Amino acid sequence: MIEASVPGKLYIAGEYAVVEPGYPAILVAVDQFITVRVNRAQQVGTIQSAQYRDLPVRWTRKNDRMIIDVRDNPFHYILAAIRMTEKFAKEKGRELDFFDLKVESELDSSNGRKYGLGSSGAVTVATVQVLGKFYKLDLQPLEVFKLAALAHHEVASNGSCGDLAASCFGGWLAFSTFDDDWLHQKMDKCTVAELLKLDWPKLSIEPLAVPKDLRLLIGWTGQPASTTNLVDQVSEAIQTHQEEYQSFLQASRACVDEMIRGFKADDIKRIQTMIRRNRALLQQLADFTGVKIEISDLTKMCELAEEFHGAAKSSGAGGGDCGIAILDKKAGILPLVSAWEKAEITPLPLHVYFYPQTKEENREPQRRTS
Repeated sequence: MIEASVPGKLYIAGEYAVVEPGYPAILVAVDQFITVRVNRAQQVGTIQSAQYRDLPVRWTRKNDRMIIDVRDNPFHYILAAIRMTEKFAKEKGRELDFFDLKVESELDSSNGRKYGLGSSGAVTVATVQVLGKFYKLDLQPLEVFKLAALAHHEVASNGSCGDLAASCFGGWLAFSTFDDDWLHQKMDKCTVAELLKLDWPKLSIEPLAVPKDLRLLIGWTGQPASTTNLVDQVSEAIQTHQEEYQSFLQASRACVDEMIRGFKADDIKRIQTMIRRNRALLQQLADFTGVKIEISDLTKMCELAEEFHGAAKSSGAGGGDCGIAILDKKAGILPLVSAWEKAEITPLPLHVYFYPQTKEENREPQRRTS
C-alpha cells in the first residue's frame, strides 16, 4: 500500500482578489488531513470515499437546460488528478497500471458537515502525490502544485489554486495565482512535462515567518458554504460594477502587501490593522455585488474577537464556514474562546501545519517574478 496525507487550508486575507493573476493572499495549512491510499489491482480499479458519497449534486439552468455543476464534487477533482498525473507518467515512460484508491478525510465534522478547509484542493494534491509515488515519478512540491492546478483547470474551477499551494507547501504562505489565459494557451502546445518546467507568469508562493507571539484562532459557524457558488455570484455581479471592482482589487493588493510587510517586520499590530482593513474591503465588495459574505454568525464572531483585543474576519469566500482571529498571546486567548462558545461559535482546535524538511526534498516554491 502507498499513501499520501496532505493538510487542509484556511485563508487569512486577500479573498476574492486572489482569483485575479498577481493579486496576493495569505493562507495557512492546518493540521487536519486528507489521506489517499492506493493498492495495486488486477484488471479493474476502484475509487472509494465514505466522506463524499452523500454530497449533493448541484445544478442550475442555462437557456432552459439543466447544467450539472461538477466543481463542488471532489470525485471530479480526483479523476482529473488521476488523468493529469498518468499523462505525465506516460510521458516519463511509465506503464500505466490498475489500482484501488481510497480517500479518508479529517476536513469535515464528525457528522459530515464541512468546515471549509479546502477538501477539493487537498484531495487533488493528495491524489497527485500518491500516484507520483505509485509511478515512481519523484515529484517535487512545485511539480505537485502544477499538476494539481492543471487538474483544477480541467474541471474549470473558478478558484485561485491557493488551497493547492497550502496543501503542497504547508505553513504560512503569501500566494498569488498564475495567468490562466497563458496556461490555457500553453496547454495546447506543450507536454505536461514541459509545462512543469516553465515559470508560470504571475505565480508566487512565498513562505512567511510568523511573529512568535502571534496566535491564530479559528471559529466555525456550523453553516456550510459553497465557495464556487459565491465566487460565481461575485463574478457575475462585477460585470456591471467594474469601476468598484478595480478599486477593490487595488485596495486588496495594498492591504495584503502591507500585511506581508507586517509578518516580515514581526509586527502583530500591523497585521491586526490589515486584518480589519481586509474585513472592511470584503464588506464593501459585498455591498456593491449584493453577495452575502459576512453572515450574522461571522459578524458576531468578529465583534467578540474585538472585545478581547483580537482582529477577526471571515475566511475564504465567507457565507458560513469559518472565520479567523489574530491575537497577541500576551492578551490571552481563553476568554475569547469562552465567549465564542457561549455565542455558539465553535472554536476549532487546529494548528498551523509545517511539513518536516528533509535533505532529499526540495520544497522551494516559485517566488514572485513580475
